[in-house]
Amino acid sequence: MSVIERLLRRDTADADRSAGDALIISPMKRRDLARGVMAIEAVSYPRPWSQNVFESEIAQTRTGARYYVVARRPATGGVRRGLSTLVGYAGLWFTDGDAHVTNVAVQPSQQRTGVASTLMLALADEAIGEERLQGRGQRTHASPAKWRSSLSPASASSSGAADRYQ
Repeated sequence: MSVIERLLRRDTADADRSAGDALIISPMKRRDLARGVMAIEAVSYPRPWSQNVFESEIAQTRTGARYYVVARRPATGGVRRGLSTLVGYAGLWFTDGDAHVTNVAVQPSQQRTGVASTLMLALADEAIGEERLQGRGQRTHASPAKWRSSLSPASASSSGAADRYQ
């Protein structure tokens, strides 16, 4: 069983367990640094990145050299009101046809709840999408709605992606 298949099975089990624990995955913005990224970074790494490093990384997302996402958990009744808590983040660095994970960090109180798995699925989806479009001068940014369909074990196997993640 590939890593992607294991993540998909765990993701499906987590979704079945509680729909109220849904995560909102969105591209990282500069304002997210003050809304939780820097605090999570400080407790996650012995030598945390500075705000300037994050700002530089976010700036490189416009060129397609980087991809960063944040995970938010809606507050009670918060989906309609736009209220949510930033609980994690992750990033990719694209170079020479490869995608490298730069970081994955989750707020300590939210660890072991599927946040990192969901973030890794978002990164895998973006990396697979980047590979498909490489050389065509196009880039797409994955939407959370297409993760399960684009990363199903069948589609990953047919594209050869599953073989690379075993």
